[in-house]
Amino acid sequence: MKNRKKLFVIAAAVLVVLIVLLNVFRSGNGKTLEVTVEKVQKRDLVEKVSATGEIKPKKNINISTDVAGKILKILLQEGDTVRKGQLLIKIDSAIYEANADRDREIIQQSEAQLISQEATLKKARQYLDRRKQLFEEGLISREQFEDATAQYEISQANKKANLHLIEQARASLKSTSDSIRKTSIVSPIDGIVTSLKVEEGEVAIIGTMNNPGTVLMTIADLSVMEAEVLVDETDVVKVRPGKRAEVTVDAIPGRVMPGRVTEVGNSAITSASATSSTTSTESKDFKTVITLDAPPPALKPGFSATADVIIEEKKGVLSVPIAALVILERDDPKKKGAKAEQEGVFVDEDGRAVFRPLTKGIAGDMYIEVVSGLKEKDEVISGPFAALKKLKDGDRIKRARAPLAKR
Repeated sequence: MKNRKKLFVIAAAVLVVLIVLLNVFRSGNGKTLEVTVEKVQKRDLVEKVSATGEIKPKKNINISTDVAGKILKILLQEGDTVRKGQLLIKIDSAIYEANADRDREIIQQSEAQLISQEATLKKARQYLDRRKQLFEEGLISREQFEDATAQYEISQANKKANLHLIEQARASLKSTSDSIRKTSIVSPIDGIVTSLKVEEGEVAIIGTMNNPGTVLMTIADLSVMEAEVLVDETDVVKVRPGKRAEVTVDAIPGRVMPGRVTEVGNSAITSASATSSTTSTESKDFKTVITLDAPPPALKPGFSATADVIIEEKKGVLSVPIAALVILERDDPKKKGAKAEQEGVFVDEDGRAVFRPLTKGIAGDMYIEVVSGLKEKDEVISGPFAALKKLKDGDRIKRARAPLAKR
């Protein structure tokens, strides 16, 4: 009997221990995690795509020369304001003017000869007509008639040759006059000289197929300024022309410049950075141009710029902290026995963490829209990050007395 009682006591003790262990297992190994909780509520959300780049003028023209020659005079300085048609640089035109004088002389001489040739041709024609009549009457031989015909044709050929020479000289004069005109380089637009790259006395050369010509200066129209930024390939699909944007530059702190997306590149700009001697990682970006609505006078080309493109805005939508989102591996409803990752949040229900899958909408800086899966005033676990990593569905939790550090 004594042995039976001992066995009964031992069995009861083991049963109690098993129950305790089962409860410990169910409650997350007996540990209660300390967490922060935040209520689901309505907020105004703005989804943005951020990118960096630089400020550029919409019109930025490199001024080159169409004729070669020594630079005689530069009529402005870097930073000067210029008007369309204003004289900028004068190139030596002496050789072109000499060629023009030669062409004019050729034209004058040829035109003088043309008067004599026309008279000779007229006389040859009259002589041919008389010889033709005499030949038809049988008063002269065929040889005499053919001699008259040859003289007329020679006079006619001389006149044609002289007319062709005059045409060549006039064409040459036209080309030379155009070259003389091009020795006076004028501004094609209203703007500011942002770069002056030559000095008086230097020789300007024209570009060829293989060699670029001399860039004399750069003129920019600063009335229309753009931010040219590089958008990551994962975000560029959201960016469309017409989207509103906000641009800031380091050189003008505290100033937000509104603008609109006017261009989105179709080809990626790839920059490769080597990580070892045999491997490399590639970052693919797309050029996006934002035209500023009212650029301040202090804005200069080349300033570093940061742009936030407004993708979508929503007022008064249910939202939760982005920090509260977790991904759990759960049973796949589509495939029996398979596992699938599911995104959602943990909700505080009577001191336990309960996982709730949700459907997301747009994402702001700190909060994300809840389309379905939660209702207003539900309390979601938002941190800390270390606790969210350990948290499992059904774990016991307690709320932190003081705010915990955000992840």
